[in-house]
Amino acid sequence: MERCGWATSAPEYVTYHDEEWGTPLTGDDALFERLCLEAFQSGLSWITILRKRPAFREAFAGFSIAAVAGFGEDDVERLMTDPGIVRNRAKVTAAVRNARVALEVPGGLSDLLWSFAPATPLSRPQVLADVPATSPESVAMAKELKRRGFSFVGPTTAYALMQATGMVDDHVASCFRAR
Repeated sequence: MERCGWATSAPEYVTYHDEEWGTPLTGDDALFERLCLEAFQSGLSWITILRKRPAFREAFAGFSIAAVAGFGEDDVERLMTDPGIVRNRAKVTAAVRNARVALEVPGGLSDLLWSFAPATPLSRPQVLADVPATSPESVAMAKELKRRGFSFVGPTTAYALMQATGMVDDHVASCFRAR
């Protein structure tokens, strides 16, 4: 079975690619989790985040926006001592701040994020080198998220979120998951 080239180096990548990456995902808490994980990944390997994902879910109350928005300084300090997650203070505090901002989004986070999905599908990448790191839509998404007060949401992080949640389909043409 042929897969995207990035998805074959570890069992976690195979499972993530085959079952999740590029599959349309909605729901405020589900998209909040992906937004947080993409931000935590910044500067790190995605495999690190995948392997720590169960610990992230436990540490961040299942990525319930309401629960994380209620985190205080004691929670931040607890997270900073948790070896199961990435202990980067700026990223931890960004996750809490982003939860608080997400609570204020009219219509919900899911509707806001999906409003940046391309109206027409992008052309299918033929090979991995054809997959972009950003798009006009991800630049616009990042700009709007920052305007609303979100942090750790640059255009590359926004595009990775779009790929992960099926807003764009970047499975290469030879991949069995290519739609």
